[in-house]
Amino acid sequence: MDEVYSRYTMRVSTGLLNDCISDATAVAAPPSEKGRMLKIYYATQVAVKPPTFVLFVNEPELMRESYQRYLENYLRKTFDLIGTPIRLLVRKRS
Repeated sequence: MDEVYSRYTMRVSTGLLNDCISDATAVAAPPSEKGRMLKIYYATQVAVKPPTFVLFVNEPELMRESYQRYLENYLRKTFDLIGTPIRLLVRKRS
């Protein structure tokens, strides 16, 4: 129980998180549609309980549900967040 709670309240540094996202996009390229490609500029953790991450992208509508699920699973595996819900928010970079 304590182990699950520690994962639930875990904080990830922005640099480490961006390295993880970069690795994930190198393994599976972001989706594209009609010549436009999703670009993930950076990510940051904005909350704990549950861990909530914000991805700043060029066009949020290009983020497909399947790719978002892939990123959630990649984060879960990388940071050992098994058994913990993850919220992933996608926002347009201003």
